[in-house]
Amino acid sequence: MCTSFFLCRLIRCIRCPLAYHTSDSCVAAGSVILTHHIMICSNHGSAKKNGLLTSPVNVGWCFLCARGGKLLCCDSCPASFHPECLEMEMPEGSWSCSDCRAGKKPHYKQIVWVKLGNYRWWPAEICNPRLVPSNIQSLRHDIGDFPVFFFGSHDYYWINQGRVFPYVENDKNFVTGQININKTFKKALEEAARRFQELKAQRESREALKQDRNSRKPPPYKFIKSNKPVGKVQVHVADLSEIQRCNCKPADEHPCSLESQCLNRMLQYECHPQVCPAGDSCENQCFSKRLYAETEVIKTEGRGWGLRTNQALKKGDFVTEYVGEVIDSEECQQRIKRAHENHVTNFYMLTLTKDRVIDAGPKGNSSRFINHSCSPNCETQKWTVNGDVRIGIFALCDIEAGTELTFNYNLHCVGNRRTSCHCGSDNCSGFLGVQPSVRTFEKARNAKMKQKKRKLRPEGKHTHEYFCFCCGKGGELVMCDRKDCPKAYHLLCLNLTKPPYGRWECPWHDCSVCSNPASSLCDFCPRSFCRDHEAGALTTSSLDDRLCCSSHNPLSPLGQCKRRHVSSSWHFEELTE
Repeated sequence: MCTSFFLCRLIRCIRCPLAYHTSDSCVAAGSVILTHHIMICSNHGSAKKNGLLTSPVNVGWCFLCARGGKLLCCDSCPASFHPECLEMEMPEGSWSCSDCRAGKKPHYKQIVWVKLGNYRWWPAEICNPRLVPSNIQSLRHDIGDFPVFFFGSHDYYWINQGRVFPYVENDKNFVTGQININKTFKKALEEAARRFQELKAQRESREALKQDRNSRKPPPYKFIKSNKPVGKVQVHVADLSEIQRCNCKPADEHPCSLESQCLNRMLQYECHPQVCPAGDSCENQCFSKRLYAETEVIKTEGRGWGLRTNQALKKGDFVTEYVGEVIDSEECQQRIKRAHENHVTNFYMLTLTKDRVIDAGPKGNSSRFINHSCSPNCETQKWTVNGDVRIGIFALCDIEAGTELTFNYNLHCVGNRRTSCHCGSDNCSGFLGVQPSVRTFEKARNAKMKQKKRKLRPEGKHTHEYFCFCCGKGGELVMCDRKDCPKAYHLLCLNLTKPPYGRWECPWHDCSVCSNPASSLCDFCPRSFCRDHEAGALTTSSLDDRLCCSSHNPLSPLGQCKRRHVSSSWHFEELTE
């Protein structure tokens, strides 16, 4: 799957909503390119042809454990699996593997294994039809077919997705152990391994070049000096009679300053030059006069771009204003939904009022680069300026010149996804939107105070686990929205390509057999069963008396056996007919 969705032009299918980047590494092999921006994707090939290459040829071993036996075969590609390796029952009717359901397709310049006629699985490279000899181009083929170049014999042939599966590193080592390998096939294995390394080096070189290019300058945006209303949003401008008047005097040493007793400053109101008694001496007009601190956009370690101050700041000093497009709640939800559909993970939104939001994504100033921290040196404050609410960034403490500026995003999660925090603070919570951890000395102080305080009744706050319920590892997790369910999962462990939008309940609450509401749940994995299938499905663990399925009971045969997993290699056996 390509992740650089915003960097390239898209080519779209005229028969369905599918779209790809125009590069060979993204376009699905077998797609028919009509113009530079439209195509017919490989999903629209004819269902019936005169040839014999319409139905997929599945391998005779499991893709997970590399063993034979009773296999569950994909209807779209050669993939085969043991149902027990997938922890599922043998389905009825048609079935597709997770890659096919996710829309993963072969692409050009990819090394694959090909099954043609009575020949063994043979290594080949998928070629762009424009780059093969003209006599090969003129051969009969259909939408969804693509030419492959066979290593060793150096022949070409048109093939489809149903007869190819990806070549992975070190595949050559698992085939050379077989007997009766002829010279041509041995040569093909050597050429395939060599070509695979060449393409891998080219890919890594392109990625390094792309990262280097992206690291030289921040992502593009339009610079604006003040907030810009969008759509129905209006910026309120107060009448002079409505603006508050402070009691400062022009003779004061620093009228309306941070050290003064200015009533407007205490209430976070900016003085108006035509109303303030201090006149031109007023020091409470930082927003209107744009009295920003001298800052610089910098590249940080592991946190993307950031903002650094080039001057020393004192506690309470005005740093800058957070500027962007002012949108309403409806537009905000639409932008979040579009970003979710396009896998956008960077947001620049701050709540301005109950029904207004500042979005500094497309338009803004340098404040949009300020990173989050669980121990920030700045904070956001809402000030009323000429009758309208605006957001300013203020120093929380004395800040030395050359220090990166940060503030706590206080992120409100929309959807199910947690974003990891990389601030590196001692009290880092690990995720944006989660309260920072209490420091050690504060924990000790609170422990003493708890002895004196009356015990309060727990509120039963709904919290989620920090590790995936499937694999037990951390990272970016999708959280279950069901009340009192603490489970969280990786997208990959759920066979999902993007986070679910809106309310989502995890598979732990559905029967693993029929998908009806579950009544008996395994405490060690997402397997669960309804009342019709719970008989004998779960037992009490012999270790800690918790309910578990047969996979986690040490006394069961399935719990005692050790499964063999082969993640980066395939086991090949010569097929005879």
